[in-house]
Amino acid sequence: MRGSAVTHIQDAAPERLVKSSGAQDGPGPLAVPAALKRRGRRENLAGLLFLSPWVVGLLLLTAGPMLASLYLAFTDYNLFDTPKWIGLQNFTDMFGDPRWQKSVRVTLQYVVIGTPLKLLLALGVALLLNQNRRGQAFYRAAFYAPSLIGASVSIAIVWRSLFSDDAVVDRAQQLFGMEAGGWISNPDMKIYSLVLLTVWQFGAPMVIFLAGLKQVPNELYEAAEVDGAGTWRRFWNITLPMISPVLFFNLLLETIHSFQVFGSAYILGGQGSSCGPADSVLVYTCYLYDQGFANGRMGFASAMAWLLLITVGLVTAVLFWSQKRWVHYEEGAR
Repeated sequence: MRGSAVTHIQDAAPERLVKSSGAQDGPGPLAVPAALKRRGRRENLAGLLFLSPWVVGLLLLTAGPMLASLYLAFTDYNLFDTPKWIGLQNFTDMFGDPRWQKSVRVTLQYVVIGTPLKLLLALGVALLLNQNRRGQAFYRAAFYAPSLIGASVSIAIVWRSLFSDDAVVDRAQQLFGMEAGGWISNPDMKIYSLVLLTVWQFGAPMVIFLAGLKQVPNELYEAAEVDGAGTWRRFWNITLPMISPVLFFNLLLETIHSFQVFGSAYILGGQGSSCGPADSVLVYTCYLYDQGFANGRMGFASAMAWLLLITVGLVTAVLFWSQKRWVHYEEGAR
């Protein structure tokens, strides 16, 4: 009797355990994937809701206007009448326009002169600030400040006043026996006042250079000193190769920014002339603005904008191609 009762209890135990586990664990194995799917859909929906402001902004404020300008680049459009399709006429008119050719030359002059000078000054100051001296925090902030305020309209107005006739720069020239006359009124010198304004704003690349210099191991300099290497040799063989990725990054950013200069050139151009006397500061974007808003040739301006985009893209591609020859990375890739 006792043995049969024990056997009966043992046989019934698995059944009760299955029922018990089923009651406590909730849905069966077939219901678990469905619950996970519902939870995944809710999480995806929440992610899309958080992402939706960026998507709407991209479509309405970036992608949409870009596609519209691409269409307008092949039309005759003046902001008031219906766009009229003219094909490649805007581009052919552009290449035959002497003022457009002048804007290209001025822009290239600004990029070729301003960008290297700005990077050289930024690197030089970064090398000085990389040394352990008192007051480094103050000097870093002081040198970085122009990058924060240099692009403002007020600074461009002050800069214009400094280089005007009988102003500070003009009087300083007279002290050194140089010919009197402000740079602003001199078509040959006005572009250099614009170059100096952008060079003065060297704080941003300086900070990036300084961060790169901090990553160079001191052991390399110590070993070079033991071998008898001088200051210039240590800079050329150690510092430059080690910070070459940072140099490439700064070169890329500053080149792109130089092609897009507008505000400071427009202010230095003076009232009533957005491009300065004798088109002395006729940078590309300034002429684009002049054609699009002053002359109402929005189709022509759109064609100019797309040509600028293609040019900047090609310059960027060339810089990325060239980095294989002079940029050194830690893993040894060039």
